[in-house]
Amino acid sequence: MRRNRNVKIVATLGPASSSYAVIRALYEAGADVFRLNMSHGSHDEIAARHAIVRRIEADVGRPIAILADLQGPKLRVGLFAAGAAELAEGARFRFDLDPAPGDGTRVELPHPEIFAALEPGATVLVNDGKMRFRVEACTSSSADCTVLTGGTISNRKGVNVPDVVLPLAALSEKDLADLEFACSLGVDWLALSFVQRGADVIEARDLARGRAAILSKIEKPAAVKAYAEILALSDGIMVARGDLGVELPVESVPPIQKRLVRGARAAAKPVIVATQMLESMIESPMPTRAEVSDVATAIYEGADAVMLSAESAAGQYPVEAVTTMHKVALSVESDPTYRDIIEASRSAKRQTVADGIVAAAREIAETTEIKAICCFSQSGTTVSLVARERPRVPIVAMTPLVATARRLCLTWGTTCVVVPPVDRFKGAVLASAQQAKALGFATESDQILVTAGVPFNVQGTTNILRVAPCDERLIYSAEPT
Repeated sequence: MRRNRNVKIVATLGPASSSYAVIRALYEAGADVFRLNMSHGSHDEIAARHAIVRRIEADVGRPIAILADLQGPKLRVGLFAAGAAELAEGARFRFDLDPAPGDGTRVELPHPEIFAALEPGATVLVNDGKMRFRVEACTSSSADCTVLTGGTISNRKGVNVPDVVLPLAALSEKDLADLEFACSLGVDWLALSFVQRGADVIEARDLARGRAAILSKIEKPAAVKAYAEILALSDGIMVARGDLGVELPVESVPPIQKRLVRGARAAAKPVIVATQMLESMIESPMPTRAEVSDVATAIYEGADAVMLSAESAAGQYPVEAVTTMHKVALSVESDPTYRDIIEASRSAKRQTVADGIVAAAREIAETTEIKAICCFSQSGTTVSLVARERPRVPIVAMTPLVATARRLCLTWGTTCVVVPPVDRFKGAVLASAQQAKALGFATESDQILVTAGVPFNVQGTTNILRVAPCDERLIYSAEPT
């Protein structure tokens, strides 16, 4: 099975999508990557879902990517004597380290790191930003605040502190255990929550030890400020708009999303746009018009992937949600305006031989009757560079490494194939012709473009480009290379 669209779909698995039948239906409806949310479900449940995806992968004979999303540290208030308290706007309220049950004047905030970072004038948000507090005075164990937006504050509600960089590691004790478990399972991508600085990415990479690619979730103001550093150290990016919309003014999220997507595209690293994309489909078989426009906007921006969270994990219509995303993608990508926007936003930087090779491949493909760009790649670097160009023709990503093929399932426009290793360029050309025909991209009388790095099996050596026939007799009769 090959997709007839470029953008990829990430579907989160959960209680509504934990059986072989449903996960297989999600794949057939259009899911390219399956997300395992480590915030929900036991290790046994996560392992069972992972095993089902790998079984489906074997059954359909196509690589499928699995992304494990780490929870990150969760900041929460403590307990209230009455379970909750009503706070009026303008009232005074204290957060402190005292474990005694809270009331209408105070509550425990069991995170000394927060008090170490707070300053007068800082904002404290509770319950996804529904309640807002301004810090008036603070010590190492308490913060006296004014209630800016009142309401009901109750047990264990989440806390956000958008104005400061918290001295917290991105990986909690739970995350450390989950990371090792996910890597031992054999996931392809690790999504890192609570990233604030490049050091957070380095820590996760050291722990992963090459067993999974690192995808940084941009969900905090500090991460937006440090984006260039985080991007350089990451293998991919997730624009996690839910927390961004809590910690930043909601009107600032759309332009931030555009900047993050363009930055990742220019760096040839996959970028996912996530959170609340088809939220109403948790309970409705039809999305709202605004949600459809939101998905379309991410696709017009050139995002590598769009993601479903609760819609596919816990919603009543998981398959319908994937189907809707697939149909929206087909509609957008068939719009002539789509190509205009994609090409207008293409990065023009050309710094290496590989950059020149893939740019030439795209230009040749778009000005001739080339049917596909076939990339033979060990590490996936060649494929990622070709995908950065956002060509008009399909990209066939061929690799002898199943881990590389799986990771590339997140990359825009790629159809990934595991092929036997080759040691000569002619072997790569033959494999390219065979796969282009087998996948239905080309016929015997068509031509394809083949890119690779010579010598083979050396990362980052994209240095050769050839226009080749799909007629294998012509390839065999050509002069040896």
